[in-house]
Amino acid sequence: MKQYIAIFIGGALGALLRFEMSVHIHSGAFPAATLIENAAGSLLLGLITGYFIIRAKRPLLSAFLGTGFCGGFTTMSTFSKETVFLMQSSPRDAFLYFAVTIVSGLAFAFAGIAAGRQLAFRLSGRGHKTS
Repeated sequence: MKQYIAIFIGGALGALLRFEMSVHIHSGAFPAATLIENAAGSLLLGLITGYFIIRAKRPLLSAFLGTGFCGGFTTMSTFSKETVFLMQSSPRDAFLYFAVTIVSGLAFAFAGIAAGRQLAFRLSGRGHKTS
């Protein structure tokens, strides 16, 4: 039951932050807020994942931050809807939005996992590990 509560609270906080960002980031027809939210969420989830791969597992914290917060903060459904709307008005912008979102999400997740692993190694006193 504790994991459900952690996910619920993390998801609520992530969704509220996503909403606030979408209210304050205006970029005309291009959905910059969702792009930033998904890229930042990919980085954060990468950091969390990389860290917990090395460090002792913390199921409640992992559920709160990963499944809850990152799950509430990022949004595949809004990305999909915005891509469809852009395809109807500007196929070029739709392709750009799609490509930048996918590439940045993967790049930030990769960088986050690497950084999370490095942080975990430093905090564990094991130093730098290359593999």
